[in-house]
Amino acid sequence: MTPAQPIKIAILAMGGEGGGVLADWIVDLGEANGYVAQTTSVPGVAQRTGATIYYVELYPEAQAAADGGRPILALMPLPGDVDLVLASELMEAGRAVQRGLVTPDRTTLIASTHRVYSIAEKSAMGDGRVDSDELLAHAGRAAKRFIRFDMARAAEAAGSVISAVLFGALAGAGVLPFSRAQFEATIERGGVGVKPSLKAFDAAFARAQAGSTDEPSVAAPAAAPRPRHPAVRALVERVQRDFAPPLHAVLLEGVRRLIDYQDPDYAGLYLDRMAAVAALPQAGEHRLQRETARHLALWMSYEDTARVAALKTRATRFERVRSEAGVQDRQLLAIEEYMHPRLQEICETLPGGLGRWLANSGAPRRLVERMTRKGRVIRTSSLRGYLLLRLVASARRWRRSTTRYADENRRIEDWLRRIAETAAQHPELAVELAQCQRLVKGYSDTHERGLRNYDTLMAAFQRAGSRIAPATLRELRDAALADEHGHQLRAALTRHALA
Repeated sequence: MTPAQPIKIAILAMGGEGGGVLADWIVDLGEANGYVAQTTSVPGVAQRTGATIYYVELYPEAQAAADGGRPILALMPLPGDVDLVLASELMEAGRAVQRGLVTPDRTTLIASTHRVYSIAEKSAMGDGRVDSDELLAHAGRAAKRFIRFDMARAAEAAGSVISAVLFGALAGAGVLPFSRAQFEATIERGGVGVKPSLKAFDAAFARAQAGSTDEPSVAAPAAAPRPRHPAVRALVERVQRDFAPPLHAVLLEGVRRLIDYQDPDYAGLYLDRMAAVAALPQAGEHRLQRETARHLALWMSYEDTARVAALKTRATRFERVRSEAGVQDRQLLAIEEYMHPRLQEICETLPGGLGRWLANSGAPRRLVERMTRKGRVIRTSSLRGYLLLRLVASARRWRRSTTRYADENRRIEDWLRRIAETAAQHPELAVELAQCQRLVKGYSDTHERGLRNYDTLMAAFQRAGSRIAPATLRELRDAALADEHGHQLRAALTRHALA
């Protein structure tokens, strides 16, 4: 006779999401309804480099009595030996699958489909995001049953936390030997946030019972904008008149971004440059125009000190921080920014003549270096800190006269010239060349390292000319994006005899 087995449940959750509360609820649910329960937790390294794994085992008291004693329950989940996995975020579901905790013959997987990007995804020099569709497909193949929807949104709608939504989805899945009333009684016994927790529980229970999942929706085409400002309206009409319809969305976004960054005249320069690209031989489906439009807008809105200060003092940013921190009415919020501008950034923010004078001066230069050596913490939620950064942000008025603008403008023109020369002979290679702008990004040291890799790659491209294959240039670009210090790029250049 096969001995009775406990119900084995693994919960993967990040800090602050109530994973411990969820585990305690499951333990209380079992103990209140005739089960021996045990919970343990294995903390992760940090919030986004490894979530905490809570492990719960439930064993019927009646079976334990028949066995002649209390059961010995495990302290951690084992690959291939878990009945239920609950994940508070899609990447955590992927981690559970990767660890072997989810198996197609046994495991029910309940997970939220929203994403909180990991440190590795955020710090990648390129687009380091893991494809959510691939995660969903892989998890669906790995699990016996996969219940998923955006639980963060459901929690926000109920004014609760994601642990209550997971608890409701667990009840709705019907995989535990307890009734809905027993689940709800567990929340009520907790005595904290009962009403919003029950509201979130109810919504999640219905979603799980219906077997509904988040399916991709086809967005309706966006209506063409109708700005009131005459200069902005003229730019929109120019896009609609002079460029192919498939390009309108990316071009209008570029225009919007550059007006926000500088002014309508600057957005007009963007369209002037794109008009020249539109006249080049294309690699089918307007690929060269589309890629150049996207990356040109990003390059023209490079991050200087004025831009960083403007972004940090926006009302929308304060609202987002308040929302993410869960700040309620009448609660105080303090936001502190660590600012460490180097002398180079300060000189690049000043009008060209003044910036060059400071960079080449003696005592003034040393004084500024001494003042900025350790950096400063500025509280932007205070009037003094806010006004200080708004003053820095106002430097955008003379941005076109700065040495930084001149340097970036020269690089952009050189990049566009190379694209034009390459497109005349090899449009597909020109598309790959346009995407090399991905290396130039960020601020301060990040920008410097990316630019160094970009210059190295462009020097190799210059030597090879149109003889280089598109796939080779793509491989070199990916190597540069994989390693900010350039080691992988140099190895790839050596491999292709381009060093």
